[in-house]
Amino acid sequence: MARVTTQEAIVTKGAAIVHEKGFRGAGLQEILRASGIPKGSFYFYFRNKDEFGLALLEHYWGMIRSLAERFLEDPGAPPLVRLERYMDAYREMFADMGFRRGCPVGNLAQEMSDLNEPFRERISEIYAGMHGLIAKVLEEAQRRGELSPGLDAGKAAWFILDGWEGAIMHMKLSKSGEPLEIFKKMLFECVLKTGA
Repeated sequence: MARVTTQEAIVTKGAAIVHEKGFRGAGLQEILRASGIPKGSFYFYFRNKDEFGLALLEHYWGMIRSLAERFLEDPGAPPLVRLERYMDAYREMFADMGFRRGCPVGNLAQEMSDLNEPFRERISEIYAGMHGLIAKVLEEAQRRGELSPGLDAGKAAWFILDGWEGAIMHMKLSKSGEPLEIFKKMLFECVLKTGA
């Protein structure tokens, strides 16, 4: 089993706090206390809070990629079934959190995009990566004849990602999984027309 470094521990503990309180709402003292290291040690691992924030983004992207590998890239299921399972996995994760917190990347996009250009650029790259994961599944579904060949998979993937993030925002507002369920139903029955 790999040994967790102090820097990784700070990022992991900090990720949970930032996910709950936002980047600006999460204090360094609270993060360090949760990580079990003295305040002065933070600057040994990160030059400043912004550098820590960029490390958080990599942590969140790793979580997203891990979920994608498990569900979207599962060779044992048809592509649209994989997309549905991926969305269901997120819904279950949000249910476990009481339909609070939302998507950490979406949260940081809303909070930081107008305030910090390096954040905005990295979030934009991650968001494009999320889009690419969905587009790949749609393209595969087209090759298998499960979706219309006339569908623009790239634009459809943006629509799905943007709509899903909006449903997540509504989920946080309503403290309910219903917005996610409505989005998924409309996506599969009306947009992708799978009859799911």
